[in-house]
This record gives sequence, structure tokens and C-alpha cells, in this order.
Amino acid sequence: MEHIRDKAIKDITNPAELEDVIKRAKFCHIGMVDGNEPYVIGFNFGYKDGVLYLHCSKHGHKLDVLAKNNRICAAFDVDHDFFSRHENVACSWRMRYRSVLMWGNVEMVEEYNSKLEALKIIMAHYSDIDFEFNPPAVNNVAILRVIPDRITGRKFEIL
Repeated sequence: MEHIRDKAIKDITNPAELEDVIKRAKFCHIGMVDGNEPYVIGFNFGYKDGVLYLHCSKHGHKLDVLAKNNRICAAFDVDHDFFSRHENVACSWRMRYRSVLMWGNVEMVEEYNSKLEALKIIMAHYSDIDFEFNPPAVNNVAILRVIPDRITGRKFEIL
């Protein structure tokens, strides 16, 4: 039996619209493969020039998982709005949204100045302040870089 998609669900194909979703998202979820189990965790992030930057502790389960398989899928979403077409009909309620999925391989950033630049990109996603970072702050964090090899998007719009 053929699946028929709701006509209100549209693919996002315009690169500027895909990037707008990423830039406006407040956090992302990163899906990883932990052996034969999925593993998903939320991250603060930065995005610049088509590159995703993440930071985390230098130790922990996520880095163990990524050391075995560095392939990830990142999920971003914005513009959430719960609405109904018929208020008293449960199945008529919908969630308006725009979302992006990004696939790629995680690279560990080790060089000090590159880590410093990544931290500035991450903080610029959340604030206009030009932060300074001291060497222990830079050295004591892991920086993950993802150059995406595929990005897709979807949106749910009112018809």
C-alpha cells in the first residue's frame, strides 16, 4: 500500500532556508550508533560556513561511542506551533514546524587556535558578546567538527 504524505508537509530544498533553520535553532540533537543501539544526546552548537561545531567534556560515553563510529545525524527544529483545524476533533490537531537533518562524520579538533575559533563560533550562536577564553578553558574541552555530506529539511505549513 502506497503511503500518501499530508499535503501540508513540504520538503525544504532551498539552501538558504535550510541554513535559516540551523541558525535559528537553540540546540540540536545528535544521533550516534552505539554498537547496535541508537544513542541520541542534545548539544549546544555553532554553525558557520557550512560547518557544525559542538563542544563537550574530554571524557564520557559520547566520545567513546564516536571513537568507534564517528558517523552522526544532527536534528534541528524551529517554528513550533500546535494548532487545530477543528478544535473538538483530536485528529485535526497538528504541529507546525520546520526541521533539518544533517549527516556527516565527526572530526576531533585538537589544535589550540582552531579550538578557540570553534568556541567563539559556538558562543556567537547564542550571544553578541565577543568572549575571551583562557588556555585552561580551551584545553579542557573537546571540540567536534562536522562537515555535512547531506542536509535535508521538512516543514509543515497550513494549507
